[in-house]
Amino acid sequence: MTIARTLLAPSELPELPIADPDLRRARELALGREHEADLADAVITHVERFAAAGDRPAVQDERRRVGYAELAAEARRVAALLERHGAGRGTVVAVGGERGVDVIAAFLAIELLGAVYVPADAGWPARRVADVLGQAGAVLLLATDPGEVTAALTEGAGEAGVPVVRAADAASAEPWRGAARLDGPDQPRYMLFTSGSTGRPKGAVVEHQGMLNHLHAKIIDLGMTASDVLAQTAPLGFDISVWQMLCPLLLGGRVTVVADRTGHDSAAFARHVDAEGVTIVELVPTMIRLLLDDLAEAADAPRMSGLRWMLATGEELPTELARRWLAEVPHASLMNAYGPTECSDDVTHHTVTPADLGLLRLPIGAPVINSRLYVLRREDGGWHAAEPGEAGELFVGGTCVGRGYAGDADRTRDAFFRDPFETTATGRLYRTGDEVKVLPQGVLQYLGRVDRQVKIAGVRMELGEIEAVLQRHPSVGAAAVVVHDFGAAR
Repeated sequence: MTIARTLLAPSELPELPIADPDLRRARELALGREHEADLADAVITHVERFAAAGDRPAVQDERRRVGYAELAAEARRVAALLERHGAGRGTVVAVGGERGVDVIAAFLAIELLGAVYVPADAGWPARRVADVLGQAGAVLLLATDPGEVTAALTEGAGEAGVPVVRAADAASAEPWRGAARLDGPDQPRYMLFTSGSTGRPKGAVVEHQGMLNHLHAKIIDLGMTASDVLAQTAPLGFDISVWQMLCPLLLGGRVTVVADRTGHDSAAFARHVDAEGVTIVELVPTMIRLLLDDLAEAADAPRMSGLRWMLATGEELPTELARRWLAEVPHASLMNAYGPTECSDDVTHHTVTPADLGLLRLPIGAPVINSRLYVLRREDGGWHAAEPGEAGELFVGGTCVGRGYAGDADRTRDAFFRDPFETTATGRLYRTGDEVKVLPQGVLQYLGRVDRQVKIAGVRMELGEIEAVLQRHPSVGAAAVVVHDFGAAR
């Protein structure tokens, strides 16, 4: 079965209960930013274009460095292997293993076939792997590590009844021929699993146009060029891993995959930034704090002198941490980024300035290209337009909005609506569950969640999901989960 058959069409989504006067007012107050971008091209097409124009470095990890030509050739060999084992248009291919060149080549191979990528993180337990593969309807699990497949991946795939294929077997395959199978900009491109309130994660599906739009948004707002080197730091289950793997490949730039042991050692990470000429890094604020603390204590700390941007995402960026960054690393700009997985990653960007430091809560910024943001408040069973400065819940429309949750119509209808405001490429409106307000300068300020979802070190968690899992144990009659803040973790 292809993934499209498990997803709802916009016509199957509920209508948003909002009266005409509020509809018009919300449309007037909406934050948006239109920009023409090529959202129908394939990333692999850019890779092969740079390869044909003269090879250059593309991706490196701890084991190897590859240029654009080698990366493209590897992607085509892997595509041939995947097709031989049943992957094709609209099928879901899981990729499991350590972050690295092999995973990026696998993503490009899946794109070539018109299939859908879903990561199975090497650090997950077998039960989580089985749950993700089963819900995703994966036709196979591609194990990318050169050695033995980890026990968790093997056991999880076995429990889900999904065959395991080793990427190393593609070494002798004849390259897959032909152009990338792009059937349209709304083609499902990847699926990532987020927290849910029933004890099971939700498989959020992102379209090709949403992914490409986000890549172009990063290129525009960061002023990225072929000279940039982006650090790939995020686990594969995080939405930010996608742009970190792919964005430089649209420009002829370079991706450096940072191993976990390097990323978890602040001094080693800073040395890596210097040694590899890294210009762009994205971390959760918890890790930014640890980086600054450790570098402040080191007498001969690396300076990260080539760094142009630090992006903070995944959790709220405290004003005092932003103040520290601007004072201690003044040569690197600080961007506060915000966005849900369901909307192709970030939907707002904000470059922090000294003028922001007088605020108790920093702005999360203005919309990225081709997105529309609406602030609405709930009252008397309906939704009303929130005026500037008035708190309300954030809704997202535009190209960035994804397709909903695979195989889960009920939870899709809880969060996605037919877009009543605009005729957009997706026809969908996403309810974020985040409370915000519009500041006088026309940017959004995050105020908190309207439900019981929390983020810990950038990981989205539903307290109800944890309670549901605890209550599965036969010795547990009831469970309640609360969060205590003990200050910055060390």
